[in-house]
Amino acid sequence: MSALFDEKQLRCLEALLDTLIPPDDFPSAWEAGVGDYLLRQLQGDLADLQTSYGDFLRCLDAEAQHLHKRDFADLAVEARGDLLHRIEKHQLAASWTIEPGKFFQQIVEHCGEGYYSDPGNGGNREQIAWQMVGFEVRG
Repeated sequence: MSALFDEKQLRCLEALLDTLIPPDDFPSAWEAGVGDYLLRQLQGDLADLQTSYGDFLRCLDAEAQHLHKRDFADLAVEARGDLLHRIEKHQLAASWTIEPGKFFQQIVEHCGEGYYSDPGNGGNREQIAWQMVGFEVRG
């Protein structure tokens, strides 16, 4: 368990990241270390977003509960994707304590950063994303 999030929030975060970058011929976001990247950043440069991330994850679970009577992590990937599209369109069923559309866009950006960034930042485990795009470190 993370010092930042409880077990339920971590499950939600993992499901969220893996919905944004699901596994195919290459690992999902979580498998590629995006969760590690994000948790590291939330204790460093993104520390001011810790509370917002926690609020977003709680509200995302509440939205899933309201619409499907299940936590976000327990939904099928298609249902998770549909729910995230609803958030982007501000078609909300539950009450949110954070502006979800704008913050969701930030999460998408952070997920991409973690997936494609230098592995020294905590994500892109074993340079898997670089292998996917054919990037080679030289020198």
